[in-house]
Amino acid sequence: MTASQSCPCHVSPRLLQASLLQVLALGTLSLLLGCGKSTAEGPQGPPVTPVKVLRIGSQEVGNTSEYVAAIRSRNSATIMSDVEGWIFAINVRSGDRVKKGQSLMEIDPRRQAATVSNWESQRASKEANLQLAKVQLDRAKGLFSSGVMSKQDLDQAQSTYDAAAADAKSLDAQIHQQEVQLKYYSVFAPVDGIIGDIPVHVGDRVTNTTMVTTIDERKGLEVYLSIPSVRAKDLKIGAPVQILDTAGEVILTTRVNFISAQMDTATQTVLAKASVDQAADKLRSQQLVRARITWNTQPGIAIPVVAVARVSGQFFAFVAEQKDGKDVARQLPLTLGEISGNDYTVLSGLKPGDQVIVSGGQNLADGMPIRIEQ
Repeated sequence: MTASQSCPCHVSPRLLQASLLQVLALGTLSLLLGCGKSTAEGPQGPPVTPVKVLRIGSQEVGNTSEYVAAIRSRNSATIMSDVEGWIFAINVRSGDRVKKGQSLMEIDPRRQAATVSNWESQRASKEANLQLAKVQLDRAKGLFSSGVMSKQDLDQAQSTYDAAAADAKSLDAQIHQQEVQLKYYSVFAPVDGIIGDIPVHVGDRVTNTTMVTTIDERKGLEVYLSIPSVRAKDLKIGAPVQILDTAGEVILTTRVNFISAQMDTATQTVLAKASVDQAADKLRSQQLVRARITWNTQPGIAIPVVAVARVSGQFFAFVAEQKDGKDVARQLPLTLGEISGNDYTVLSGLKPGDQVIVSGGQNLADGMPIRIEQ
């Protein structure tokens, strides 16, 4: 290697110095930018959660119980055959509106009609005997008055006539009874109303215990409540009763108007009734419903069910409070009573004026900042 040739790994001192200065400048700039960003933004805090609140107040809170009750109609009738026989004709269909006394169906009347005809055929013979006895009695009276016939013969003629009259009267009674019985082969509507299900058909054989249909009138509806004996002492005429739908919404509010004086020995319950005619368009006879009866009311606080959380058997609710001029969520333990509708009765833990969080509280924690929305 000659003196004029240079080593490929040799770096000029001036070039090395320039590179070091460039690296230092870049590092200083990055440090300054980082410090400036941290100073401008500051420390990151927890996010603000939007919520909706409900300001609670003191109100009348009811002590209630809920039961399964039945709707009945005072104008309902279960139609049964009065006689045994084959169904000859059905004159109505389910859903038809009928009037009192209207014919619903016919039981084969031919055997009974033959019986009536047989009795009536005997009437002519009995009436002929009666007429003959009367003629003989009149003749005997004439002969007795002229002294030709003895008193004994007159009495005999009178006795023959009385027996014939009694026989004819007895036959008339028998015929009338059979004619009345014949009428039972026609099934009539005992009340005005709407025909229900007809479970029988033409040709079916029925007895006097066979239910052939029902008639219901959508008025005179009542709710029947079976109240347990332990609550019987609290039951009073005029007690409010709410009829609820399957979603728990109130269909109708009514009042108890009847309390049975007797206890049902089989179920140990007391029957109470209340009119529900106002909801006749929504209720049906024999329908089962939820009924809530209010025993008494007192001042208290109620809170929506959706605002309550339960952790390890303890109930909690979040309320909105002010801290350092900002709204925060505060978790409060609650002691609750019974559910009435969609609300819990609050026994302790809240006071009138508290703003209970009813929406947006799923991910809240105690002390978390919130933003109240309308």
